[in-house]
Amino acid sequence: MQPELYAYIKGGTVDYGAAHAARENHARYGRTYPGIYKQWSDANKIHLVGHSMGGLTIRQLTTMLEDGSAEEQAYYKAHPEQGISPLFAGKKHSIQSVTTIATPNNGTSFAENENVLVPVIRNMVTGMSALSGNALHPIIYDFKLDQFGIKRQPNETLPAYNNRVFKSAIWKTDDISSYDLSVEGVIKNQANLQTKSDVYYFSYTGQATRQTLLTKQEVPMITMFPAFVPASNYMNSFRKTASNGMKIDNTWAANDGLVNVVSSYYPFGVSAKKADANPVKGQWNYYPVKQGWDHLDFIGMGDKLPSVVNTFYLDIVKTVTNLPK
Repeated sequence: MQPELYAYIKGGTVDYGAAHAARENHARYGRTYPGIYKQWSDANKIHLVGHSMGGLTIRQLTTMLEDGSAEEQAYYKAHPEQGISPLFAGKKHSIQSVTTIATPNNGTSFAENENVLVPVIRNMVTGMSALSGNALHPIIYDFKLDQFGIKRQPNETLPAYNNRVFKSAIWKTDDISSYDLSVEGVIKNQANLQTKSDVYYFSYTGQATRQTLLTKQEVPMITMFPAFVPASNYMNSFRKTASNGMKIDNTWAANDGLVNVVSSYYPFGVSAKKADANPVKGQWNYYPVKQGWDHLDFIGMGDKLPSVVNTFYLDIVKTVTNLPK
């Protein structure tokens, strides 16, 4: 995802990398964007804010900008005629802050089971289409899977397109966002999700479950987006020992419908503290859990008033724009 974000901000054609494209057997190049901040550079740093997987994407982009890609650099050295994207060259310090919102910074147990994941995504797409009142809007139907040869065709209905996407083989690969969202995916991608010493990090977390009085189990609040309830219940009871020995136990039960609360705070193993008026670079600053906020509330598609959501984001803007350089 970071090549798309890089091209979207800087402008140009998405370059997934010659080595990566060859390894994963998909097209190297994607869409072309005009750029929204072409002057982006070390001298013109930006603040990145990402919701859900967007938080992982901006973390990966920050790491890639600084470290580059050893795989792509080695491939370019062996095949100089194919060129290399500036993104993969590294040595760029052009990010001032990273803010994650309802992001599975340690993965989400919801994504551990494809049989739970795919139906929930399908229902979520349908539900958001109904909420938007416009099933044809690009925000609703665009999965951006062009590199895999999966693109909505002219006059293709949304249900037909969705069926084609969900029946495709992409869900069986590791080169897709659903895998990156899983606990195992985050473990595998740790090298690309580093906390950089010259960047400020902030996180916001929602919770849309409550603990029952008798059993002390987490159950969805009645205000939770209905399509999330199956995923929430699945996460409430999911238990596993991850490949790195980490225990997914009852401390992972509370969630926002798609993301475990404990996973959203900050990446395990990094320096972190409750957010205050004195943030420090290279340290995660996490805010108190927003009780009653499910995964969609943060993007204005839940039951929160637009004014409340707007104020939430304006507060983020105030925080990051007042950071010391």
